[in-house]
Amino acid sequence: MQNLDDVSGQDDGGDMPPISGLRDFFRRFAAESRKLWWLAVPAISTSICQYSLGAVTQVLAGHVSTLALAAVSVENSVIAGFSLGVLLGMGSALETLCGQAYGAGQVEMMGIYLQRSWIILFTSALLLSLYYVFATPLLRLIGQTPAISSAAGKLSLWMIPQLFAYALNFPTAKFLQAQSKVMVMAVISAVALPLHGVLSWWMMLKLRWGMAGGAAVLNVSWWLVQVAQIVYIATGACGRAWSGFSRKAFKNLRGFARLSIASAVMICLEVWYFMALILFAGYLKNAQVSVAALSICMNILGWMVMVAFGINAAVSVRVSNELGAGHPKRAKFSLIVATITSTAIGTAISMTLIALRDWYPELFSNDEEVRTVVKQLTPLLALCIIINNIQPVLSGVAVGAGWQGVIAYVNIGCYYIFGVPLGLVLGYKLKFGVKGIWCGMLTGTVVQICVLSGIIYKTSWNKEASLAEARIRKWGGEKDREENEAEMQEKVP
Repeated sequence: MQNLDDVSGQDDGGDMPPISGLRDFFRRFAAESRKLWWLAVPAISTSICQYSLGAVTQVLAGHVSTLALAAVSVENSVIAGFSLGVLLGMGSALETLCGQAYGAGQVEMMGIYLQRSWIILFTSALLLSLYYVFATPLLRLIGQTPAISSAAGKLSLWMIPQLFAYALNFPTAKFLQAQSKVMVMAVISAVALPLHGVLSWWMMLKLRWGMAGGAAVLNVSWWLVQVAQIVYIATGACGRAWSGFSRKAFKNLRGFARLSIASAVMICLEVWYFMALILFAGYLKNAQVSVAALSICMNILGWMVMVAFGINAAVSVRVSNELGAGHPKRAKFSLIVATITSTAIGTAISMTLIALRDWYPELFSNDEEVRTVVKQLTPLLALCIIINNIQPVLSGVAVGAGWQGVIAYVNIGCYYIFGVPLGLVLGYKLKFGVKGIWCGMLTGTVVQICVLSGIIYKTSWNKEASLAEARIRKWGGEKDREENEAEMQEKVP
């Protein structure tokens, strides 16, 4: 694997000395940018390709029928979105532990951590499958129309295999990201996406299998991605980080589960927040059109935010690695570079989207009423892209530093105590409809960004480096690592 220091062209032997002027700032900005982009480009590619698996299915569903589009949207956001939030959040615990352990040079137990996370997430997926089985009555209970509830519930049953692919994929991705092995993930996802697109078109539209065909292809695509990643790890490409399956993976599961749950709460509160936007739109008049139009906007937002998520993954790796290595100043500077970069990208994407607002809705729906609503929502979508290109970067720093518990409280206050009530008042009480709901909830995101920025500004990065060292000792399996070393010594003649 190419070393990040080779990419930057500078020595990372110690922490970063003080910046001596504007010219020095730009030199270091360029060096850190090279490090970030070396990680971010394949991470962005992976995020876009994997997100596009579901997005392609959703786009094609819009050409099957408006009901099919609404059903796929509700299943993706409410059913799969709920489960994705839980499993992705639980998997992010591995991002903190593996990232800081790798930065500290303690890689021997990373494979054990991966297996522990697989066990915990697979068990969680078994419980979450009940949510899929009873999706139809649950959607009716929360007020969705009978037609959408029935169609989305049927689709949910077909998508249960995807749930278990999630359970294996998210820990695997964090395990590989912590070692900067992101290129292989990008290649696997890039191969899977065009195959998925062709097969989905053939089965959904050409053979007229509709949602059933889309579900079958989507399940197969996710499992192909995961199997390919596991094969790559099993071939020995990760060196000391993977030494095969071990019974030690079943040790300390209780403590590992507690950390996973704390991580899940933070991520779930973010994922469910935007899931609720689709849900609230289902209560408006002409629900099918509202849900379909908003789902198109969320689909586009999801694609655009994948860029920010790629930078999120990169900055999380950089921050966790640098804190694990005892370089707090480098961790802080990486945050500054990532925030500036992500904001600039979000602004450029938003301007492009506004310029194409009269053209792009035709790609998603044949319904003229739906396309008209999408055009009306485009300025709000553009603003949302800029804001949501900043927020994932700050969340990435939080995960890299291990602040999941604190950020969970921040998310509760900003999103659910402030954002959701404001959105409901604007959307229903003041009768601004879907625009009002979206504006209120977007304001909650802005407040969260302000709070996170304040927390980061006041952070003592030297203290965070010390906490990272303590976290490695506590959660990094110091006892297990010593046992591993003892076993290796016993094998030496």
